[in-house]
Amino acid sequence: MSDVYERLRDHLDSLPGGFPPTDEGVELRILKRLFTTEEAEMAMHLTMKLEPAEKIAQRAGIDQDTAASMLKEMSRKGLIFSIEIPDRPVAYMATQFLVGIWEYHLNDLDKTFVEDLNIYMPTLAKEAFDPLSPLRTIPVGRSISAGMEVLSYEQAEGLVREQEKFLVAPCICRKEHQLIGEGCDKLMDACLIFGWGADYYERNGLGRVITLEETLDILKRAEEEGLVLQPSNSRKITNICCCCGCCCQILLNLKRHPAPATVAYSPFVVEADQEACIGCETCVNRCPMDALHVIDEKVVHNADRCIGCGLCVSTCQGEALKLVRKPEEQQPQIPKNPMEAFVMRARARASANADLSDKMRRHKLL
Repeated sequence: MSDVYERLRDHLDSLPGGFPPTDEGVELRILKRLFTTEEAEMAMHLTMKLEPAEKIAQRAGIDQDTAASMLKEMSRKGLIFSIEIPDRPVAYMATQFLVGIWEYHLNDLDKTFVEDLNIYMPTLAKEAFDPLSPLRTIPVGRSISAGMEVLSYEQAEGLVREQEKFLVAPCICRKEHQLIGEGCDKLMDACLIFGWGADYYERNGLGRVITLEETLDILKRAEEEGLVLQPSNSRKITNICCCCGCCCQILLNLKRHPAPATVAYSPFVVEADQEACIGCETCVNRCPMDALHVIDEKVVHNADRCIGCGLCVSTCQGEALKLVRKPEEQQPQIPKNPMEAFVMRARARASANADLSDKMRRHKLL
């Protein structure tokens, strides 16, 4: 029988976000750090469907009380996800490594853990971020001009006002970079979590509950500091990350691409008016994708590198830049909700790797 951690790796790889093997085995080193052997065995009995402890216990072949105790502890350790509503049975489901287990270990980071993730990230990113990124890009508020066509799920303030519970957590990307002496000193409390996700973060001590007004203030400060707004990649969101181009793993992955605009989930692109440009270069410093340059005191814009975040537009002193909607054929298909996003990502990975299809079917996503 194969090693329990190899089987757990294969189980996590069958989830939509993936967890592929490497020649170095760094992914196994990460799992051994996080899971005991007993927890690894239990994790493999969870799927992407919320279920009570009783059903998981039956599948695992153990008594319900033992399963309930272990599942609760694993949820508190950030190894699985749970929804806990008073007077109802607790429901548990598997969680992906990205976005999921890694972020849930915000309080457990150390230099070795971060170094292992950075070794693993180039391999993991191919599965976790492509072909359907877990986050999408929306424009910052001041870049949206009057008369501009913007849908409700493309506006940060509108998305936030739909929520009932708000929580802010430290940015794990900036925290991990600081641990190894890199990164920046931009806003640390920058990850906004909503709904059931906020409940989970609060139970696990990963953030603090805030008001709507505080949430809107964070979005305002994020724009001032030049942070890209990235909500979860669905119309109904669970989070908004306020991301910098030097630390965010998704933006770093995009930046390495020769044409980020072709893979970023954004419906917008910037247009430049060279005649109006005053050559101040503020936009150059604000762009996270190196899409803008000033040559002979006039802005030059590379549309293939633009992800439509609007950070350059909101501070353009000469009003030489504006956001426009991409042509219809270039509009990204945004899933309706997180479950539809899981299904789309699972189908895309399965179509590219036939060996994953059978493994994914147990999660009822194909």
